[in-house]
Amino acid sequence: MAEITAAAVKELREKSGAGMMDCKKALSETNGDMEAAADWLRAKGLAAAAKKSSRTAAEGLVGVAVAGTKGVAVEVNSQTDFVAKNDIFQGFVRDVTALALETGDDIEAIKAAKMPQGGTVDEVLTANISTIGENQVLRRAKKVEVAKGAVIPYVHNAAAPGLGKIGVLVALESDAGVDVLEPLGKQLAMHIAAAFPLALDETGLDQETLERERAIAKEKAAESGKPADIIEKMVEGSVKKFAKENALLSQLFVMDGKTPIADVVAKAGKDAGASIVLKDYVRFQLGEGIEKEESDFAAEVAATAGLTK
Repeated sequence: MAEITAAAVKELREKSGAGMMDCKKALSETNGDMEAAADWLRAKGLAAAAKKSSRTAAEGLVGVAVAGTKGVAVEVNSQTDFVAKNDIFQGFVRDVTALALETGDDIEAIKAAKMPQGGTVDEVLTANISTIGENQVLRRAKKVEVAKGAVIPYVHNAAAPGLGKIGVLVALESDAGVDVLEPLGKQLAMHIAAAFPLALDETGLDQETLERERAIAKEKAAESGKPADIIEKMVEGSVKKFAKENALLSQLFVMDGKTPIADVVAKAGKDAGASIVLKDYVRFQLGEGIEKEESDFAAEVAATAGLTK
């Protein structure tokens, strides 16, 4: 068997766009023949999948699943909204979300998990990229759990059961029955979908975000021409207002526009005769934080047709 050098692996990787380990395996399978190895990768669909991986994937689906006192949300991205309607893609997201309930929300652990139809999540994802013809990415997952109570799921504008563009989980810890927790959780989940809280409470807000708000407030306050001590109070007031409006427990309930979420939960517990604690939540909105590529459709068509260099 020919010696497989690092330089040969590097050359094949640059030529095919496939992963390093796949290139090494291809060269081993073809006794070091570069062209045969490139063909081997194409035959396996690995080169095609790798080449597509440079394309921005900002569409797709968010999946949510619950089992008693635990729940998980998973985001899987694709390049176009059209793929989100594909049965293969929807089935993949549904299966991966179910697996994440058991494996937890570590992405690498999810990728290594075995799918019901065989193969790992990562292997099936690679195959789907080649079959469907678009880049797809298992982007993130988050699991929540309570010792007692319930985790309530909600999908805004669901594309299919448990799948949509905004997925929410509400973790309520309580001795109250599901007849109390489910309707409360559903209302809270709808609020979360609409109000987009940044953290459960003010202590959980990202410090970098707060400092950015402080800098903006300072700039605005400086234009007032007021004394420095007044400006400092104005700045701190602005930051406190931002924190209050973006922490879930202090947000005003969208259903009435006046009651803090903490009070909504407390009242529900009082009415039920059992303490209810809003322990945690998840809000995944498809593609948030992903910078989408702007494309010239006419140029893309021309390039595909070979009309441009």
